[in-house]
Amino acid sequence: MTDKQMSAREVVGRLRSGMTIGIGGWAVRRKPMSLVREVLRSDLTDLTIVSYGGPDVGLLCAAGKVRKLVFGFVTLDSVPLDPHFRAARQRGEIEVAEYDEGMLQWGLYAAGLRLPFLPTRAGLGSSVQVTNPGLRTVADPYGSGEELLAMPAIHLDAALVHMNRADAAGNAQFLGPDPYFDDLYCLAADQAFVSCERIVPTAELTAEAHPATLAIKRLVVDGVVEAPNGAHFTSCVPDYDVDTRFLGEYVASAASPQAWAEFQQKYLSGDEDDYQRAVARGAEARPA
Repeated sequence: MTDKQMSAREVVGRLRSGMTIGIGGWAVRRKPMSLVREVLRSDLTDLTIVSYGGPDVGLLCAAGKVRKLVFGFVTLDSVPLDPHFRAARQRGEIEVAEYDEGMLQWGLYAAGLRLPFLPTRAGLGSSVQVTNPGLRTVADPYGSGEELLAMPAIHLDAALVHMNRADAAGNAQFLGPDPYFDDLYCLAADQAFVSCERIVPTAELTAEAHPATLAIKRLVVDGVVEAPNGAHFTSCVPDYDVDTRFLGEYVASAASPQAWAEFQQKYLSGDEDDYQRAVARGAEARPA
């Protein structure tokens, strides 16, 4: 099997401005944050981001990387709206296509199947067709008379996802309660890149875990990055949970341009090792 191990910098070197990039995970759960931070350090811009969004979206909006966002939601859970995303949207700095969560899933699935669209009932009777006037409906060709929404395929130039474990060939495993839709992101993309907490021998992936936890197969993966704590400050259960202290600091960074500049200087001005060291210092300084 081909060894697909790469660095985060090599992954981002495969991306280009103007691309449509899907980011896996779910709100503050198992986001590929180390890869997102590498995008922040790059000169990439004019991106279309597809995400069940969390701080991945907020950080990219704050850094001016996003032209358009295709999303089902953007939340930090305990904070209903990511404040950097909210500010960018209120200022009219980004285009948006806001879909029902099931519609977003269906769009990724259609792209993975290489279909132009898939019919769905999701979104019917809601304002989603008003806010997305380009959406169309189709009649059941078998005569039921039912009108269905035609969800267009969401094709991705690249997908970025984070998993608990992977082997060097790109087989990737989740160990938490949910695979989310990371496999669909990879199937919908021309290139798919997986970061993980640890790269292990292939046999170790199923030594103590069910084969169904191998949500992503090597055939759809172009690169694998070993990134311990790479989902921080989102969770990567059972390896670690959301860093609520850091989340609070992140939210506070949206209070003013100065607060954002200070956050950038503290956490985003260096490389990933610098980031992880700064996080560790912050944890050590936390009151007992």
